[in-house]
Amino acid sequence: MRKKILEKRLQRLTAKKQNLTARAQASQDVNEVRAINDQLADLNAEIEEVNDELAAIAEEERGQGAQEQEIRQLPPADAHQVNGNIGVAGVTVSSTREEREEDVTSTMEYRRAFMAYVQRGVTIPAEVRGNAINTNDTGAAIPMTVMNEVINTVRKRYGNLYNKVRKMSVPGGVKIPVGALQATFKWINESTVSPRQDVGELGAVTFGYHTAEIRIAQTFLSQILTLSAFEAELTKIIAVAYLEAMDKGIMNGSGDGSMLGVLKDSRVTNTVTMTAAEFGDWTKWRKKFFAQLPLGYRGGEFVFPLSTVETYLETMADSNNNPIFRQATGLVVNDGDAANPNGTFFGREISLVEPDVIADFDTASAGDVVGLFWQPEEYAINENFGFTMRRYFDDETNEWVDKALVVVDGKVLNPKGFYKIIKG
Repeated sequence: MRKKILEKRLQRLTAKKQNLTARAQASQDVNEVRAINDQLADLNAEIEEVNDELAAIAEEERGQGAQEQEIRQLPPADAHQVNGNIGVAGVTVSSTREEREEDVTSTMEYRRAFMAYVQRGVTIPAEVRGNAINTNDTGAAIPMTVMNEVINTVRKRYGNLYNKVRKMSVPGGVKIPVGALQATFKWINESTVSPRQDVGELGAVTFGYHTAEIRIAQTFLSQILTLSAFEAELTKIIAVAYLEAMDKGIMNGSGDGSMLGVLKDSRVTNTVTMTAAEFGDWTKWRKKFFAQLPLGYRGGEFVFPLSTVETYLETMADSNNNPIFRQATGLVVNDGDAANPNGTFFGREISLVEPDVIADFDTASAGDVVGLFWQPEEYAINENFGFTMRRYFDDETNEWVDKALVVVDGKVLNPKGFYKIIKG
């Protein structure tokens, strides 16, 4: 009941936020925009609280489900074994349970064997691994329990850009059509007929099989003694390394044996050039940037380095040097949250990144990209969370090396809603 109430409340808050954002975008009155932005700041705080409560409820439900599953698997307290079967109060019941589809890597036996493989190179027994990979060449499949925790960690804490893009799981080499059929409308009368409409050209993207690796210090993992501590630390190492690479790849991936980033995609041709003076002038943002945006793409988001935001956006002032950045642009920056830094600018969300993802305005050269306006759902990452772990001996360094391997690719689906902001 509590969950349903929160979900309805979230829907109402989201609808209210959309209406206020539309009003702010259409208004030319600074006082009205200032009042709306104050309301939006309060709404964003409420929405964040509701999302936190929903996440806590989901976590409780997962914990209760796991407990109930364990209880169902336990035999009754007065059960006894008879010829391999379980008997209760004189009644013999077959111990063969209804077959369930259970991932073999989730079993306690596999998890312990996997830990031994990573730490000491002990081959996982065939009866334990089942169909899971375990060879000298390809390594061992990381337990699903660990990967589920990686996914949860990814969603909650890391990957400021990764969390927003579309996730897909399609075979590599298959063309995915992008776009829509197009036609034109024409009035007709008795003496004319509507001309045949040609199908608009459809674009397509093809995801490749790009393998990435995460190398892990063996000396560190070998010192972790308990299974729970080992899995927790392995989860953290993989999640942090993977998400850092994903965020950088989404923006700057070369496409040569790796994902193709937005800033390296030749199909992303929309640009807006702004000088330092224009970058810090809210009226120039209205005239030079927003005036270019088609209605269908005005609901996108910004990506800026925090240093650029602090130097140019948060210093907007009037002729008397009074700060007006909040009143004029609705700029709110949550840079104190290291796990999820973000903000809003003209009612659009900002993802804050480091200068190694997008160049800082002051250090960038003329013609460099210093910001991005994008539709995150129009970038897709094609991935398979079936990480495998491989252990080998490096003859050059005379030490054992562990590395996690995964196949992943990423590309822009529809480039029309992407605008690179260029330093003039």
